[in-house]
Amino acid sequence: MIVVTGAAGFIGSCLVSRLLQEGYKDIVVVDDFSNHQKDQNLAGKNVSAKVDRKDFINWLNNNHRFVQIVFHIGARTDTTEFNKEIFDELNLNYSKAVWNACVEFGLPLVYASSAATYGDGAFGYKDDHALIEKLVPLNPYGDSKNDFDKWALKQDRKPFFWAGLKFFNVYGPNEYHKGRMASVIFHAYNQIQKTGSMKLFRSHRPDFRDGEQLRDFVYVKDVCDVCLFLLNHRKNSGIYNLGSGKARTFLSLVNNTFLALGKKPEINFIDTPEDIRDKYQYYTEADMSKLKSIGYEKAFTTLEEGINDYVKNYLLQQKYF
Repeated sequence: MIVVTGAAGFIGSCLVSRLLQEGYKDIVVVDDFSNHQKDQNLAGKNVSAKVDRKDFINWLNNNHRFVQIVFHIGARTDTTEFNKEIFDELNLNYSKAVWNACVEFGLPLVYASSAATYGDGAFGYKDDHALIEKLVPLNPYGDSKNDFDKWALKQDRKPFFWAGLKFFNVYGPNEYHKGRMASVIFHAYNQIQKTGSMKLFRSHRPDFRDGEQLRDFVYVKDVCDVCLFLLNHRKNSGIYNLGSGKARTFLSLVNNTFLALGKKPEINFIDTPEDIRDKYQYYTEADMSKLKSIGYEKAFTTLEEGINDYVKNYLLQQKYF
């Protein structure tokens, strides 16, 4: 039995699909199922049980002997939310409860951290445990993820295998429900289809031209592949980056979206909203050497390949993974 929390969400539902593709038949999905916008993410997926997020720890108390591993993907991920109490409850304290249950019952745990922990990148993007205490995230979401990473590293009692995955800019199918927090590719597709053009944030720094802000965009199918690797690996516990390892510009992203749609690029620049301007990252790139050092050898999907697959096989057909 494999447990996936946040299973009705974007990454969680893709992981469920990937596990089913690989022949894992006994999957328990955990989430707050009250948001019916996410229902289609799990529609048609043959899972063993659905457990409400609030009931999960109690469920685990009663069913832990059947569980093989816990993928704790669920989190509040809104980077524009500034109510710290929400993040303390859902991202920090809830994750502590999941961790402690996995320790008590001898279960391996893979959990979602975030590249938002790196803040403005002043300390680089290397997943070195020694750097985690120094990191200064730019918003409460990043703080909550870094606070849990710091807490996990300080624990005397840990799951026999555990991994925290610092997700960079994940994109791909099953993010229809995410609204403002959906990937830039999702927004580019919708804007281009609606208006024939795409608006990008203007650079407010002299060292970056408009549209040449850089991000490490990672395809969600690659994220699932890493999770499957860890499911079987179960050693070398620690915190790992999970990006493509290659920073790309927003211009490249949008031009490839136009290309996948067979349309001529038309891009306009607008000011970055003032409420996020001071907290905007201009460059992220995952150092992936640590994950590779423990034996992960699969190549990551290029931005060109990922956008082409996402647009043609999912967005244009309004399909789910």
